[in-house]
Amino acid sequence: MTLADLDINKTYTYADYLKWDFKERVELIMGKLFKMSPAPGSRHQKISMSFSRQLANFLDEKPCEVYAAPFDVRIPRKSKDDKDIISVVQPDLCVICDRSKVDERGCLGAPDIVIEILSPSNNSVELNNKFDLYEEAGVKEYWVVSPQDNTFVVNTLTNGTFVPSRLMTTGVYESSILAGFSLNLDKLFAA
Repeated sequence: MTLADLDINKTYTYADYLKWDFKERVELIMGKLFKMSPAPGSRHQKISMSFSRQLANFLDEKPCEVYAAPFDVRIPRKSKDDKDIISVVQPDLCVICDRSKVDERGCLGAPDIVIEILSPSNNSVELNNKFDLYEEAGVKEYWVVSPQDNTFVVNTLTNGTFVPSRLMTTGVYESSILAGFSLNLDKLFAA
């Protein structure tokens, strides 16, 4: 089976997803199939590695852990059964503080922090579909980074709704979820 064999109008589940063996990476968002963009460029990867280093160093010997794509995040709605899960995404990075959510297949449930580094070809998916998915799932902070514009926005879950920060381009961001963690945006965007 190839990706072209699938009906893009059909609703799929994680049970379907487990059967696929494509060259292309895909995500399921509310049962709909989304082909992920080609491999990220070097600047995207440098920013991802900078985040990874900073977060991993900060989280060393703390209960939270950082994971990088490809890493399946399964968002259950009705039940945690594979046939009922209709959203499986691979955020660039995620921070998970409840280790019971992590298993051999990735994360089952909402990470505490999701970080998406935008590519020119995937902005509408991240900014629209995933925004709604992460908000509904209860992701506490959804960080969106645009390497093209050197911008950073944090959407913080407040009373079940994401409240966006101001658009940041320089300075230091201090996470409300990871007390004591500071992200130097000048250093991040120098990558």
